Amino acid sequence: MSRKKPSRTIDSYVAKLVTARNPKSPVSEAYRTIRTNIEFSGIDQKIKTLLVTSSVPTEGKSTVVANLGVSMAMSGKRTLIIDADLRNPTQFKCFNITTMLGLTNLLLDDSLTLDEVIACPEQENLFILTSGPTPPNPAELLGSAKMKSMVSAMADHFDLVLIDSPPVLAVADSSILSSFVDGVILVAASGGVSKDHVLSAKEQLQKVKANVLGVILNKVPTGNGSYYYSYYYGSH
Repeated sequence: MSRKKPSRTIDSYVAKLVTARNPKSPVSEAYRTIRTNIEFSGIDQKIKTLLVTSSVPTEGKSTVVANLGVSMAMSGKRTLIIDADLRNPTQFKCFNITTMLGLTNLLLDDSLTLDEVIACPEQENLFILTSGPTPPNPAELLGSAKMKSMVSAMADHFDLVLIDSPPVLAVADSSILSSFVDGVILVAASGGVSKDHVLSAKEQLQKVKANVLGVILNKVPTGNGSYYYSYYYGSH
């Protein structure tokens, strides 16, 4: 079964994969800087599983995940992107993936293997696990022992597992997932989110003892109509 593709929507997401489309651009260089900072943040504990979220919707966290995944793969790291935003999945659009099989299928069907549901885009070393069909109980599914065990198992097979998760203040999903990953990055859209929302999201993550590595300030105007991504190291 194939997922119907609204071509304009998918084309717009594919166009945001600047790290693949224009690896020499300033934005791609910013992602390489983020990649380096993540690697250095794991001096005491190697970062193998990384959750990326935001405080509210439309801050661009899924685009950040996709581009960061490409950047990691370009450096030679076997990178798996998991779309755990089961309520509003996006990664299938970013990479123009048509299969309906994904994370929910893997969690609910013991007969399936990762090889049967994983998608391989053109980028070497990059693998995508889309969300799969939307379940009636996303939070319960993501907080299950099977999900925790699966993330741990995937960390043994890949150099880095990047998890795209829903906004922190919208639903409990990210808070649940953040309790069993090595690190969390919060994406904040410049001019698109209030400081109070960002602080509330950080506090919510800290309540569940998440290891917040830092914040990516997204959608910052440069003066010529384009955008770049800035990384603020540390969780303060």
